[in-house]
Amino acid sequence: MFSGAVERVQGAPGDGAEVVVVDSDGDFVARGLFNPHSQIRVRLYAWREDETLDDDAWRRRVHRAVAHRRNAGLLDPDGACRLVFSEGDGLSGLTVDRYGRILAVQFTSLALWHRREVLLDALRGALAPDPGVDGAVLRTARGILDEEGLDVSDGLLFGVLPEGPLEVDEDGVRYAVDLHTGQKTGAYLDQRDNRRAVAHLGKGRRVADVCCYTGGFALRLLRAGATSVHGVDVSAGALERARINGALNGLDDDLASGRWTLEKSDAFRWLEARKEAGARFGMIVLDPPRFARSSRGVPQALRGYASLNELAVDCLEPDGILVTCSCTGRVSAQDFLGVVAGVEERTGRRIRVIERRGQPLDHPVSPTCPETAYLKCLVCTVE
Repeated sequence: MFSGAVERVQGAPGDGAEVVVVDSDGDFVARGLFNPHSQIRVRLYAWREDETLDDDAWRRRVHRAVAHRRNAGLLDPDGACRLVFSEGDGLSGLTVDRYGRILAVQFTSLALWHRREVLLDALRGALAPDPGVDGAVLRTARGILDEEGLDVSDGLLFGVLPEGPLEVDEDGVRYAVDLHTGQKTGAYLDQRDNRRAVAHLGKGRRVADVCCYTGGFALRLLRAGATSVHGVDVSAGALERARINGALNGLDDDLASGRWTLEKSDAFRWLEARKEAGARFGMIVLDPPRFARSSRGVPQALRGYASLNELAVDCLEPDGILVTCSCTGRVSAQDFLGVVAGVEERTGRRIRVIERRGQPLDHPVSPTCPETAYLKCLVCTVE
């Protein structure tokens, strides 16, 4: 509930206090947690008048979230998954990713930060005895600290962390995860199913993996038989991590032979240069970072997606494959499909969407919070 929706506050609730929200007639609406410092004045968690937000309520929510992942078979001790997905798990303001026996935790709510000991204890209990947890590290989200009035910094929450990057397994592919400097909480777990689903489409094709980060799509494509994969990212650190991941999976020879190449470049400029040079690829993967944080940025984000996808289509050979993604929650699936429709019209290339994909089941969607359905992935043929 944003500050503009609050007519008045009765009493003097403190930072993170539990409050009851009523309508103009005094009828109960919900229970939530109060933050006088944030434009999100109240985060709503309980919709029944007799449901209180005590410690047991938070423990139950954490245990339910972990049980969902356990029932889905996602708690492989060597693997990684999202354990808590904020609004998607009824825990707005808390995100937890598990990398083996280490947790990466993000608090984006002042009120839940005040309840961190209860929440962390619940996580330890829910994961015991299998697979268990050795430690947890706090990762702060850029921009959230000021918005929430949170005075925290990255660091150890409990336990111990191994020296250097962690290694996790995804369908037999090994990834090194840096919990201290990696984007998000260290890796892009939300693309796991999409990496698996599109890998075979690159077999026998020359592939451009644009915004490749640490090589998630590239490693799967190379294993599935892509003729070559050219990875492009603006981050030198991400490309170095991609090289490390390649070595973990025995792909040093592919880098040495040029079957797999990595180049530091802005995605737009790189595609523009390939277009001008007449380069053509059999498959292009577009997985850019978020283009807008608020609704005000959506028009510009849509223009950015349109430009990026148009350049990619211009660089595809006939009957090529375009895998295009958007992780901007404010951009709807229909809006993103409209971007591709506009690209078809402007380029004169016939585009067929052969699969519409999204995020995996450890990123559940709340129907009352459409932004939780943030990840869009369209798999297209381009004639």
